[in-house]
Amino acid sequence: MFRKLKRRKIKKTDYYQRLELLKSGKLRLVVRKSLNNMLAQIVKYDPKGDKVLVSAMTKELKKYGWLGGNNVCSAYLTGLLIGYKAKKLGINEAILDIGLHRSIKGCKIYALVKGCLDAGLNVPVGEEMLPNEDRILGKHIEKYAKILKEEGKYEKRFSKYIEKGLDAENISGHVNEVMKKIKEAFGN
Repeated sequence: MFRKLKRRKIKKTDYYQRLELLKSGKLRLVVRKSLNNMLAQIVKYDPKGDKVLVSAMTKELKKYGWLGGNNVCSAYLTGLLIGYKAKKLGINEAILDIGLHRSIKGCKIYALVKGCLDAGLNVPVGEEMLPNEDRILGKHIEKYAKILKEEGKYEKRFSKYIEKGLDAENISGHVNEVMKKIKEAFGN
């Protein structure tokens, strides 16, 4: 009892939101993000404690050749990864649980959901919340890279990409390569 009050007081858990999600009786797609990583889990409620059925992190994308950072593209790829993992286990539907994160149209959380949807996992969400195809493929990064190259600031801003051998002006091609590898790994 005291632990619940403490978690609510320090704003770690919204128990009202959690209760509404649990009342549905459906599996939850739990999405948590940090500055360097995104975590997605399919969780089943159990009175003794939630059970994680499948999970995926942006760090796992390295196995599929991802060289980029933690951005909208990597969130989409992580969603694709957990979507295929869930389908492989026979999971077809989940409801979104974003915890205390704010719901912002087109953000990384919804890019992850778009990846799940494209993998065939049914997650109820409004179409208007999902990012457009250009953002998922990184076209906005390519445009920004071209502008910085003209101003001579490209090397400084994209130094991590350059170290890894990734061309920011062609990130959409890299996203497509990684997407293809994930699909092949799961037989799609």
